[in-house]
Amino acid sequence: MRFRIDLNSDLGESFGAYSIGMDEKIIPLISSANVACGFHASDPLVMAKTIALAKAAGIQIGAHPGFPDLQGFGRRNLSLSLEEAKAYTLYQISALAGMCKAQGVKLRHVKAHGALYNMAAADFALSKAICEAAAAFDSGLIILGLSGSETIRAANACGLKAAQEVFADRGYEENGTLVARNKDGAFIHDENEAVSRVVRIIKEGLVKSVNGVDIPLKADSVCVHGDGVQALLFVEKIRAAFSEEGIEIWGL
Repeated sequence: MRFRIDLNSDLGESFGAYSIGMDEKIIPLISSANVACGFHASDPLVMAKTIALAKAAGIQIGAHPGFPDLQGFGRRNLSLSLEEAKAYTLYQISALAGMCKAQGVKLRHVKAHGALYNMAAADFALSKAICEAAAAFDSGLIILGLSGSETIRAANACGLKAAQEVFADRGYEENGTLVARNKDGAFIHDENEAVSRVVRIIKEGLVKSVNGVDIPLKADSVCVHGDGVQALLFVEKIRAAFSEEGIEIWGL
């Protein structure tokens, strides 16, 4: 059986004089980059630089819209109306897509960030607002969302292609959601464990939850967070394991 998977990372999250992540080292090793759009992180110079790095590496570029929350890095739950959520998402997609166009590349996908991503995963109406923004801009955009989530269901409802995402460095609850960052088991720190979990998800469609129960997951794309201290090591180990396991890396 042939296995193919997208390998993505959330990048372009530096801001002004503050540097986050190892984008220049990670970008050549992945197939898709989710680029911050200025709300939770990034700025115009960082966005332009990240697009240029991705273009040079020949990888896919996606918009990574988040809550307007620079201080909280977009990881604090905010209360927005659906109209606001749609407008904020469209604004961020438009900004990144315009900068992509200026460099002669096309925006390929949209993946919400942080708290917006997690809230949307459990909220069909919020997911639909995000998907409607993407569809209004370009009906050919792919929605990258948590495997089995309301985001995937909303993308299908809006006539958009959906890619189901799993995480190499995060723990799962029994219902398929990610373990909250402030709880034990939220992060996978051992790179060998992360690799074995990802390979099993791809080949068997299963992952062990934080409570030790096997849960089903479908994987079209694997994410490694670009701001993690072990991000580069995780990506290198995952690529090596995929090569050994006969798993082909390809873009969305």
